[in-house]
Amino acid sequence: MVRLKHLFCMFAVLSCMATNVCADASGADRQSSYALMSRQTQMMQDDPMQNPATFWVLDGQALWQEKAGKSGMSCASCHGDAQQSMKGVAASFPKIVDKKLLNLEARINLCRTDQQQAQPFKHESKAQLSISAYVGNQSKGMPIAIEQTPENAPYLEAGRKIFEQRMGQLNLSCAQCHAERAGLKLAGNPIPQAHPTGYPIYRLEWQSVGSLERRLRNCMTGVRAEPFAFDSQEIVDLELYLMWRARGLLVETPAVRP
Repeated sequence: MVRLKHLFCMFAVLSCMATNVCADASGADRQSSYALMSRQTQMMQDDPMQNPATFWVLDGQALWQEKAGKSGMSCASCHGDAQQSMKGVAASFPKIVDKKLLNLEARINLCRTDQQQAQPFKHESKAQLSISAYVGNQSKGMPIAIEQTPENAPYLEAGRKIFEQRMGQLNLSCAQCHAERAGLKLAGNPIPQAHPTGYPIYRLEWQSVGSLERRLRNCMTGVRAEPFAFDSQEIVDLELYLMWRARGLLVETPAVRP
């Protein structure tokens, strides 16, 4: 099945070479992958009673109040009501914190180790995804607010180069699928523009919630490339570039995708 999927990918790329490809969408031409989903899947995302990721958000709400570590502090001990203090936070990550570029998960873990004096959450653990989904949910409906600054410019440029870099045995880049051929079909499915508007997301394919890092690593495996490690500089640079590329689009966390 995996080999067949790769053959479909190769066929789609070769067939697209005979078509007029377009540049990376900008302005009003940009769209969330939500626009490409069936009405049934859109309804699943829109209704918290149908959205499977709601369980992760509720677990995150409980974790927000839970005291942990040697300090005996909870997230609420410092930040109070998340509906107020976390509003807009997820829309601004990744960002520079203490001269280091961090995504939201890494920033939460920094609070975890420094303030709560507790063990960091493990990658893709239920706890990490739940607290990230809860924090992200406080920005739902707000525009992604990543701007280029002198501090993040080198990381943005590094992320752009990764986005455009061919990799893996299939010798494909992110841009070839999600910029040049967005809107075309791959194995009968529309190719999205790949704007990360709703992470952590529930993917029907996974039957679970996952982070943007998980999705990027999946894509790299799909082109038969060695995935970047979790928290590696490369993967966070790429996250920053993707969020900057999606600036102005609305946060959907927790989104649902096929």
